[in-house]
Amino acid sequence: MSYLVTARKWRPMHFDAVTAQEHVTVTMKNAIIRNRIAHAYLFSGPSGVGKTTTARIFAKAINCLNVRDGEPCNECDVCREVTEGRSLDVIEIDGASNRGIDEIRDLRESVRYSPSRLRYKVYIIDEVHMLTKEAFNALLKTLEEPPEYAIFVLATTEPHKVIPTILTRCQRFDFKRIEIEKIIERLRYIAKEEKISVDEESFVTIAKKGDGSMRDALSIFDQVAAFCGNEIRHDVVVTALSLVDSELFFRTTDLIEKNDSKGAIELAAEVITRGYDSVDFLEGLSEHVRNLLVASTTGKADLIEASEDYRKRYLETSSRFDSLDLLRMLKTVSESIQQIKYVAQPRIKLEMTLLQLVNMERSVRLRELLQRMEELKKNLTVNKGSFAEAQAPRPTTNTAPSAQAVKENRPSYPERKAPTHVPVSRPASRPPARGNEEKPAFAVSEASFQEISVRWEEFLLAVRKERIGVWSQLINLKPLGVQNGWLMLGAPNEVVIGMTKPYKIYIQDAIEKTLGTRVAIDFKIVEGETRAEEDDNDPLVKYLKDEFGAEPLDS
Repeated sequence: MSYLVTARKWRPMHFDAVTAQEHVTVTMKNAIIRNRIAHAYLFSGPSGVGKTTTARIFAKAINCLNVRDGEPCNECDVCREVTEGRSLDVIEIDGASNRGIDEIRDLRESVRYSPSRLRYKVYIIDEVHMLTKEAFNALLKTLEEPPEYAIFVLATTEPHKVIPTILTRCQRFDFKRIEIEKIIERLRYIAKEEKISVDEESFVTIAKKGDGSMRDALSIFDQVAAFCGNEIRHDVVVTALSLVDSELFFRTTDLIEKNDSKGAIELAAEVITRGYDSVDFLEGLSEHVRNLLVASTTGKADLIEASEDYRKRYLETSSRFDSLDLLRMLKTVSESIQQIKYVAQPRIKLEMTLLQLVNMERSVRLRELLQRMEELKKNLTVNKGSFAEAQAPRPTTNTAPSAQAVKENRPSYPERKAPTHVPVSRPASRPPARGNEEKPAFAVSEASFQEISVRWEEFLLAVRKERIGVWSQLINLKPLGVQNGWLMLGAPNEVVIGMTKPYKIYIQDAIEKTLGTRVAIDFKIVEGETRAEEDDNDPLVKYLKDEFGAEPLDS
């Protein structure tokens, strides 16, 4: 007998032997046992997961002379005919090459004839989604009301291409991708029967390469067995399938941990020299980083598709990385995979990606910097509050009213010295920059101004908690005095005034809310003010100079 490939030689002969599709096979067995056989079925799912195999087992089971518990005996003449493809009543049709309306018309004509030998006439149409719209329409009536002896089994990898009128007339079963553990279990059984020695890592590699398809995994097994003989080892499997060695990925993460740019360039050169495709390498690196992320996030390696030894390595390596770092690395590699397919020089893109990874700032370092910056901000706020409290004017102990106050029958307030850190200019006339010469609706008294000056830092802290964006502008302003009932706020330049004016109403309301005084505010540029000495003593400025070598810009 001529040689049969493993996928055909070890094709399942009964429902229980179909791997990982119990939700389908158990239903089919029960339907046969209870004699609830439908006239049309649709099997959908990835290629190589058992759709056509299940259809053939079903065709044998419903016609078997010695059926037991819904399973064919595989020994009677009917079972042997179907298994060997000699039965005239089990017709397999390739939908890709018989997709026209003429072929479907021929099928409709053949359906009229009763089975020549079997109880049921079974039509298995593979890749049914390839039929034309006209062919589907021609099949529709026959599929809806076939003769009682005719059963249709439609198989497809793309059920969304089958027209809805066909879908609604079939019992639909969705076959799923086969888990890697199930594929390994089947491969291990076949290797034992074939007397082929295979190490565990080779089983994992072949199963992963199969990508959920048993047929593909068995084809790869045949290819490796032809290359290696009766003893299959992982290093030889990698060579036979031209796979990227997993050790390269672990070396990559070692370079990332050490921030080794030179090593990254040398690794990219090694990838190219060994003949690996850049896309294949990046896709393997993406899976590698994903495995590290899973191990880092869950603290275990159960969800990693690898041998036990590699799972332990993933757990150990993941402990050296932060989950956020791994997530950023995975994002960088995934974006590079999409971009490298369209660049003229893939090697340069590969080198750029590796350099990005090894020079990526660690999340731990970023968190430390942010924490230190936040501490400096708090210290800066406390220092400014203490400085303002020390410099703020305080009322004198002499509270006796002046003679002029008694004469004018108005209250007298103690004189106040202007803060030394803010130059105060009080011209006799109203400021020329004012466009509105009328007095405001809420005139500010000297007493109110004095209280506002004393409690200005308290007001700033209240604004900072509520609207930090407004606070960032207000810290550049200082209360200067009262002019014609307006509370004048001094600003260093027109830019600060322009950025603060949109919040004028909010500032007025905040002063009333915090200090209990209703005011109307206006702005004035304070000329000749310098902050050079204050900036030199600013803790934040000092930190930026010490940590980052910052230098003041020349004005």
